[in-house]
Amino acid sequence: MKIIIVTDAWKPQVNGVVRTLETTAAQLTAMGHTVELITPGDFRSIPCPTYPEIRLAVTRWSTVAERIEAFSPDAIHIATEGPLGWAARRYCLKHKFPFTTAFHTRFPEYVHARIRLPLSWSYAVVRRFHAPAARTMVATASLEDDLRARGFDHLARWGRGVDIEMFKPRAGPFLNAPRPIHLYVGRVAVEKNIRDFLDLGLAGSKFVVGDGPQLSDLQRQYPDVHFVGAKFGEELARYYAAADVFVFPSRTDTFGLVLLEALASGVPVAAYPVTGPRDVINGSPVGCLDEDLGRAARNALKVEPRECRDFALKHSWQACTQQFVDNLAPSPS
Repeated sequence: MKIIIVTDAWKPQVNGVVRTLETTAAQLTAMGHTVELITPGDFRSIPCPTYPEIRLAVTRWSTVAERIEAFSPDAIHIATEGPLGWAARRYCLKHKFPFTTAFHTRFPEYVHARIRLPLSWSYAVVRRFHAPAARTMVATASLEDDLRARGFDHLARWGRGVDIEMFKPRAGPFLNAPRPIHLYVGRVAVEKNIRDFLDLGLAGSKFVVGDGPQLSDLQRQYPDVHFVGAKFGEELARYYAAADVFVFPSRTDTFGLVLLEALASGVPVAAYPVTGPRDVINGSPVGCLDEDLGRAARNALKVEPRECRDFALKHSWQACTQQFVDNLAPSPS
């Protein structure tokens, strides 16, 4: 099958959406499909207001249409609700080409955290974006329930996986800091609620791996925290494996790939009992979910690392990609 994936989230951004799409494209190719990605890297772009690390493509919708027609796809998947997503949506509606979308990110909550725009306004726009899709893919059951309550329909499940060869327990010292080591990995931005982690009175050390618009402010305000910037590949995997607890303070993530990466590294999770952590952990004894995040972190220290690793081994990207393929809506022509 010839599949086009249109996304406004792409490298050099470092986040779960980009990693999911990049891995899915590679898996699709390995399965024998032909994949074309339309990303902001293909066009002139401008920084996103309040979040300059994100680049927004600047192009006419007809340019996106020309790319789609030149590839002549069997299926079109629109991954994001940005400028490229709207352009691809317009093409599909004009030409009566069935398409799928995905709800990766709680943009209404992110916008609200920055400029206090009412959630009902933002969700109305996002709901309109997804309404014509044959299916809107979501990662978890609780996200599906939440979106249905907000008036979304034709929802389908598309799970997430983890690279168990990259993220794994590792022997030997790596971080020279007092134990236990509490780790956060992800964007350093207001919607990630990182202050809840940084304010905790925990013994040992705190490490933050990632970059984002809050980084310089938080570095000044929390001089005892180790802010090491964004890390990738083998170096990122070593940070995971060196931690004793992975602390995930976000209340807005729709999944949280970093949770699986930590668990694959043999590191238990401490998080709030919200969408994402609740779905990933799902009652398994590999982490602690508590409205008292400090208590969750302390209790997570009691978890057996081997259980975390065994849990992660059940989540393969191959199975997730087959879900994606099954959800697609190929053109009948």
